Amino acid sequence: MSGLLQISDAHFGTEQPGVVAALERLSRSVAPDLVLLSGDITQRATRAQFAAARAFVDRLNAPAMLAIPGNHDIPLFHIGARLLSPYARYSEAFGTDLEPVFASPDWLVITVNTTRWYRHSDGEVSEAQIARVAAQLQSATPRQLRVVVTHQPVSVTRPEDHANRLHGRQAAIARWSEAGADLILGGHIHLPFVRPLHEEREEPATCIRPLWAVQAGTAVSSRVRAGKPNSVNIVRPQMTACGQARTCTVERWDHSALEGAFVCAESLHLPLALLP
Repeated sequence: MSGLLQISDAHFGTEQPGVVAALERLSRSVAPDLVLLSGDITQRATRAQFAAARAFVDRLNAPAMLAIPGNHDIPLFHIGARLLSPYARYSEAFGTDLEPVFASPDWLVITVNTTRWYRHSDGEVSEAQIARVAAQLQSATPRQLRVVVTHQPVSVTRPEDHANRLHGRQAAIARWSEAGADLILGGHIHLPFVRPLHEEREEPATCIRPLWAVQAGTAVSSRVRAGKPNSVNIVRPQMTACGQARTCTVERWDHSALEGAFVCAESLHLPLALLP
């Protein structure tokens, strides 16, 4: 049981070769159960950028991979493609399923396509998407860590990022919490952090059980923000029996230019809701 490797906002087209190589070494060392690409895989949704991203993922040779598009993965300047076939280039590289699901004895990972062709940067989640995810969460087994993945964040740490929050997040948080979600993973703002959604008081959303927002930084792009280095997350579930405490570990791995490698910068042990 090695974990989930979250790679977000790679922005191929602005990738740094040395950081890419370091991430490949980290993945080989960790040998994750699942590699997750949580959006903005490319910078400008060109076929060459998608091909480079796909080649990178193939080199990781992970046993399983999930990907969702980010706003940068829809053509921006090719208006015809944006209107008529916004996901065509993405689908050529990563498949036509824009909301794939991964299930194993330890994991239930449910992705949500929060991009919209008519939105330049913002994301949204619809009532139908909220209901679908809730139904899938309710089918989880007691052993599974229940993870929902969006591109845009459901929570932020800085006032200047409030406009980047996912539209529809309040209803989603409330419904997914009730349905049994443990973590909501996201990206988009290139700032890594972990926040307890059950301690936030943004009306009308209400968490009835522990639920954590886990945000990833930019994995390999030169487009770092707020002085944060390139980083990825590794999530590790902890085995438990029904009625006992449940936890998971979220590790942030930062790229060290000095060492030419990703190093573990933070490891958080998150308490989760008790199983019935």
